[in-house]
Amino acid sequence: MNNQNYIIDPNCTLYENVIIGEGSYIQGPSIIGKPPRGADAGELQLVLGKNNIVRHFTTIYAGSKFGNNLQTGQGASIRENNTIGDDVSIGTNSVLEFGNKIGHRVRIHSLCFLEMVTIEDDVFIGPNVVFTDDPHPMNCPRYTECLGGVIVKRLARIGAHCTILPGVVIGENTLIGGGSVVTKDIPDNMVAAGSPAKVIKHVDELKCYPGFFEKPYAWAPYQK
Repeated sequence: MNNQNYIIDPNCTLYENVIIGEGSYIQGPSIIGKPPRGADAGELQLVLGKNNIVRHFTTIYAGSKFGNNLQTGQGASIRENNTIGDDVSIGTNSVLEFGNKIGHRVRIHSLCFLEMVTIEDDVFIGPNVVFTDDPHPMNCPRYTECLGGVIVKRLARIGAHCTILPGVVIGENTLIGGGSVVTKDIPDNMVAAGSPAKVIKHVDELKCYPGFFEKPYAWAPYQK
């Protein structure tokens, strides 16, 4: 379906009570505004901002709100009760379960899993990163009141294939090495790696091995 404001492929399933911002392109077949379990079609509103690109086979449930310039990879699944800022990328086959709060200019790479995670601005999440939120699975009736989801502070970078345990806080401007299992809070401005992850150095101690820069992250938004 085409109109003056956005394009949605005719192979998409579009439920009622969906607001799509101008300049957006919804590729098909995608499912937009699917009601979550226990809700009727159209009962919960879905808001998609301006200039969003939703790629093939993506499912976005009702009950979430997205900012402008969203991009999804193919096959992303985004559940209800998510709040997502501007300029966010959600990679191919990534799964956002309920209750995530994601800031602006966040890159979530392919095959990631998030539930009840808070991610601040300018964060990079590498491929296959898993955020856990339930310390005693399964069926604890009060797990949402327990340690809860992970908090990732602004400017943090998490390498591929990391697992982050419930309730952990990843500090501002941290770097988590690929394949790490993060079981405890990581302070601001530190590099951590391993299983379990341990702090190994300060971010300022990192080197640009090809010698292009005096040190890595000598560019915006890390340096202003």
